[in-house]
Amino acid sequence: MSSTPDDALSIFGGTGFVGGRFVELAARPCVVVPRAERTPPTADVLYFISTTHNYHVFDDLHVDIDTNLGVLVDVLAKLTPGRSVFNFVSSWFVYGEGPLPATEDTPCHPKGFYSITKRAAEQLLISYCQTFGIRWRILRLSNVYGPGDRSVSARRNAMQYLVNRMRNGEEVGLYHDGEFTRDYLHVDDAARALELCVTHGPLDSIINVGSGVATRFRDVIELAHGLLGSTSVVKAMEPPPFHQVVQVKDFHMDTRRLKALGFEPRISLKEGIATLCR
Repeated sequence: MSSTPDDALSIFGGTGFVGGRFVELAARPCVVVPRAERTPPTADVLYFISTTHNYHVFDDLHVDIDTNLGVLVDVLAKLTPGRSVFNFVSSWFVYGEGPLPATEDTPCHPKGFYSITKRAAEQLLISYCQTFGIRWRILRLSNVYGPGDRSVSARRNAMQYLVNRMRNGEEVGLYHDGEFTRDYLHVDDAARALELCVTHGPLDSIINVGSGVATRFRDVIELAHGLLGSTSVVKAMEPPPFHQVVQVKDFHMDTRRLKALGFEPRISLKEGIATLCR
């Protein structure tokens, strides 16, 4: 009978885009916890389970709450005080509008059910862990992109959605004419950064996981358009009212804490976009 190594990570959400790639690339042994299971088989936990966008408010008012909070507290209740270390993968969406670059200490003003429940999840886990003597880390991901994302849509990972449209020669509309910024990190770099954080990152802390670079969205689209030799017409488009209610216009992170652990992205944005275009 095989035994689980002492340094193994229990992975919740290990079949999703980022979680799946983490499991593929990790140097540490990983145990992917089945979807319906709540008890981690190892002391160290890396938790990816989450909804992925703010639009569920139109079809299911409970899904963000049930997934981002309900499942989380069920897993927290199965941790072992004095032994467990809970690593929670969060999102840049928790920041909302605020000064840039956003540091881990920047006040959060999230907008939309997804963003608000992700922030509430952070606060719940901190309170629970402090109450029961459990160590924790919160790892806030920037915009992660790359091959293997099966749920790309206009609502989630819009950049890759538009690249796909340009590949097909379809018209592309850019909110604000593409004059806004994002912080992009290739999924392989995100996986490396997360492993560095859960292995060497300071406990009981929040760490931004991104490139730290503000990239103009229109520059990304123009790069992909050229690499594809696309015939797509690219035009300005007015954001719909709901987008203006829940979406942040400009964003990038301060990643000094991550860089202090020795992290530097290996895949440039140009290289990453070229991979998508191929």
